[in-house]
Amino acid sequence: MHLSAIFPALERILLTLWAGSLWVTGFMVAPLLFAVLDDRALAGTLAGELFSITAYIGLVCGNILLALNAANYRALNWRAVVLAGMLLLIVIGQFVLTPMIAGLREQGLSASPRFGQLHGMASVLFIITSLCGLLLVAARPGK
Repeated sequence: MHLSAIFPALERILLTLWAGSLWVTGFMVAPLLFAVLDDRALAGTLAGELFSITAYIGLVCGNILLALNAANYRALNWRAVVLAGMLLLIVIGQFVLTPMIAGLREQGLSASPRFGQLHGMASVLFIITSLCGLLLVAARPGK
């Protein structure tokens, strides 16, 4: 079996892992933590850790997917653009916004307007990334 025959299955597995981690973390587990735990700070800490794990899953899967895309199509295509965009959003969220949010939490400013703004921006980036993942899972490769 030629390696290029494995690409579609590997792409689906990686996309499922990445998009599934986004959906489960962001739309099931994080809301559940805030609904069930009385300690909002603990819920936020746990959710933050889960979002970090999800970001690293995305960085690994996204980079492999970009490499597979380049090897399979050898030309810029819409899937590569979406993958690169998702990776950019993860980098901004994880390495720019998350440290800023954590800094405000450490200062006891989690009720501040700035915290709310940064959290809102991170949420929007996460939702866009999740929707892009949905698009990639729903669309057939090569289309």
